[in-house]
Amino acid sequence: MGSPDLGYPAKESCGGAETERTPKRRVSAGGRESRTRALLHVIHKTNFVTENDNEETVGSFLSINLSFPPTATLSLSLSDKHRALEKPRLTSSTENHSFPVSLCPVLAVVEAAFPRRFALANGFSSRGYRSEFGSVSRARSLRGKQWKLTMGVPLGSVSRAVVCVVLVVICSAVFECDAQRLPQDEVDTLNTIATKMQNEYWSVNETSCNGGIGLNVTLASGIMSNVTCNCSFNDSTVCHVTNIQLKGLNLTGIFPDEFGNLTYLTEIDLSRNYINGTIPTTLTQIPLTILSALGNRISSIPKEIGNISTLEALVLEDNLLEGALEPSIGNLSRLTRLLLSANNFTGSIPESFGNLKNLDDFRIDGSTLSGKIPDFIGNWTKITRLDMQGTSMEGPIPSSISLLTNLTSLRISDLKGPSSDFPNLQGMSMMQTLILRNCLLTGSIPDYIGKMTGLKTLDLGDNILTGHVPDTMGEGLNYMFLTNNSLTGTVPSWVTSSKQSLDLSYNNFTGSPPISCQQSQVNLVFSYSSNGNNSLWCLEKDLPCSGKAQYHSLFINCGGSKMTFEGNQYEEDTSPNGPSVFSSSSSEKWAYSSTGVYIGNDDAPYTVNNPFSMNVIGSEFYQTARLSPWSIRYYGLCMMKGSYKVRLHFAEIQYSNDETFSSLGRRIFDVSIQGHQVLKDFNIAEEAGGVGKGIYKDFNNVTVNGSTLEIHLYWSGKGTTAIPDRGVYGPLISAIAVTPNFDVGSAGLSAGAITGIVVASVVLLILILLVLRLTGFLGGREVEDPGEAYVLQEQGNVLELVDPRLGSDYSEEEAMRMLNLALLCTNPSPTLRPPMSSVVSMLEGKSAIQAPIIKRTTTNPNPRFKAFERLANDSQTNVSTFSQDTRQLPGSMSIEGPWIDSSASFTSKDDTRSHSSESKLRPDF
Repeated sequence: MGSPDLGYPAKESCGGAETERTPKRRVSAGGRESRTRALLHVIHKTNFVTENDNEETVGSFLSINLSFPPTATLSLSLSDKHRALEKPRLTSSTENHSFPVSLCPVLAVVEAAFPRRFALANGFSSRGYRSEFGSVSRARSLRGKQWKLTMGVPLGSVSRAVVCVVLVVICSAVFECDAQRLPQDEVDTLNTIATKMQNEYWSVNETSCNGGIGLNVTLASGIMSNVTCNCSFNDSTVCHVTNIQLKGLNLTGIFPDEFGNLTYLTEIDLSRNYINGTIPTTLTQIPLTILSALGNRISSIPKEIGNISTLEALVLEDNLLEGALEPSIGNLSRLTRLLLSANNFTGSIPESFGNLKNLDDFRIDGSTLSGKIPDFIGNWTKITRLDMQGTSMEGPIPSSISLLTNLTSLRISDLKGPSSDFPNLQGMSMMQTLILRNCLLTGSIPDYIGKMTGLKTLDLGDNILTGHVPDTMGEGLNYMFLTNNSLTGTVPSWVTSSKQSLDLSYNNFTGSPPISCQQSQVNLVFSYSSNGNNSLWCLEKDLPCSGKAQYHSLFINCGGSKMTFEGNQYEEDTSPNGPSVFSSSSSEKWAYSSTGVYIGNDDAPYTVNNPFSMNVIGSEFYQTARLSPWSIRYYGLCMMKGSYKVRLHFAEIQYSNDETFSSLGRRIFDVSIQGHQVLKDFNIAEEAGGVGKGIYKDFNNVTVNGSTLEIHLYWSGKGTTAIPDRGVYGPLISAIAVTPNFDVGSAGLSAGAITGIVVASVVLLILILLVLRLTGFLGGREVEDPGEAYVLQEQGNVLELVDPRLGSDYSEEEAMRMLNLALLCTNPSPTLRPPMSSVVSMLEGKSAIQAPIIKRTTTNPNPRFKAFERLANDSQTNVSTFSQDTRQLPGSMSIEGPWIDSSASFTSKDDTRSHSSESKLRPDF
């Protein structure tokens, strides 16, 4: 058979065989593209190519089809992967067949189809092939690896079997001739990098770019070593490393300077390791386009980073960076991704960042930045994602944001400063995620929000929004959070009938209320005005008890099953629901409300059970927890009026306790009780001295005046959000214990009985004072002016009222307590006398001697009022300044204060509001 001219380039000699020059291609160290033309030419030289020859390449999978007259076709396929990318289709006169054959480390597929099919390849069963078929086998070594081709052929077709064997031999020769080398200086550099980062996955030599041997390994999704080479140099005989990805391998040590010696390196990805130190200045020597070190311990960015003019992506989320943002980053004009969230930056965003006009993605969540959101964000007209959550920056959101019409994701939260109108986002028709939480926004929700057809997540919670909920929303909406606003009117029917996660709790709706507390996935707790419209208790303000307030204690195993601890039965709390849910317990003693969806992971859980199987120190309830990406509220229902002790249990169980990237997470959140913030920027692991250690916080004198106790845990945008995975952050709690500070046996007495007790107590107090007078404690000398006692008290000389005949034979502390209390209880004005419950507590030393604030006027300069004013103001200071004592188990933190469940009013120049749950301006607390 003749040999047609295929028009290929001149031949080269390779180990005695003739091959063709392969076109220059950029290839991965995991393999390389096969020499298509060389192989085809060699086959041509064996006179097995007919006028119907053709070449087909699919990715890095090569298929060469050879026709055999009269009707059969034989196909040879080569791949540089460890698995076939696509099964080639072989044709005969009757039907198609496909049988991959593996050649390690390079796959080759040799398949044949004749009028009567016969192929059997690499262990694949013939499954029904006719018994008259014979078989021919041949094994050959390929680069130290054994491969075997088994092929069945029809009896009598010996010539065709010989064709297949010859083709396989040729393939082996071609691959053997195709060796490409990595320069020795790059080999040495890679080995040095491996040593400094304690990378045990690398064993580098000059041939590592051929097949990725000694460089590439994939352990699981996102956990991998992947090194890519470009082998197109010197007629495809020399390779250079261009990309290095070392992700999730828990590499330690410093960030090696030697990366700067790899002069062809364009990508460094060290995400989720345990590397510390600073970013090397040597990186300015290489054409770097991608630098990612998410989830490490990087502590600083050098100013030289602004000299890497080729850089397009800088990802340093979830590290330990602190101080001012590096202004030279603004010189990186090609930068499209700048991700700096979850660090400890301070100061303001540099003006030079306004030069980053190619930005597509900017994230700066969680740092304590100052100043206003800069106007120059309007320069970022190409941006599609902008994250500024929990930064402590000031509003209002600048009007220049309206220029960012390509935005698909906007997240801003927890702004400081004055209230402001809703920003103009009307031109952002491609918006998918819109979060403007706790941004002090006023006015109504713009109608165009309901016309954003691509919107999937809408979060406008914790603002001061009024007016109605939009009548329509896009059909693609999955999550909507409008909680804690002042929205009014009727809840639209599309909300109550929705199957999506919608939270409209804590508003002021009117009209016909729903027939149940939870409408599918719609949370409406605390959302209706108490105007006698017969709405359910769970929809009304303060969650009033529908029956008699009878409970005086509460024990919940958050996220766990029923259990007993210290003689108390902790109730089960295992519901997995979380994005927008209100759920009451089977006992109807308590309920919880959860709000929010996790960033980057919609499927992240709302309960957790010790995922690292740590040996958690403390009670069994520290093994489990309830958590949320934004807000969890627990309610004690139908509680008796009185003072309570609240104990909150915590243990960090979502991070590991070793030196791996999983240990680098920082969970930071806030806690309020009865609307008063009691914990700010609380970090469980930091307080407990490590992860897997139980700790509790005690809060005393928490007063219930109605019948509901509210404990609120919420995230304010601080801490890591991507360690060990996306969606691990937000408030977490292990257990709750609430116990009374009053004698439960006296609860439930009639009003007449209570009045009798009070009168009897007053009489008893008068008798005590009389006894003190007769025994000399109040009879040291005659006091001509009754107001003189108050003057002595103001001067701090109240002990001058003690009879000097007693000498020093008494307790000054007890005497001062009695004298100060006597002055309070015998004041002519009834409004200045403390209630009996407080008197008893003061006598026992359980609480400070307090009095209401009394303001002097120019018309009443009496010294006794001056003395009372000082005493009252001192008492008020004692209430506001809590003494905290935090200890790891066993231990507690005690916070004293006469907290009551009453309304807190907030007045601004724009709006005056009253909320019984929680302040819109949390820092004021």
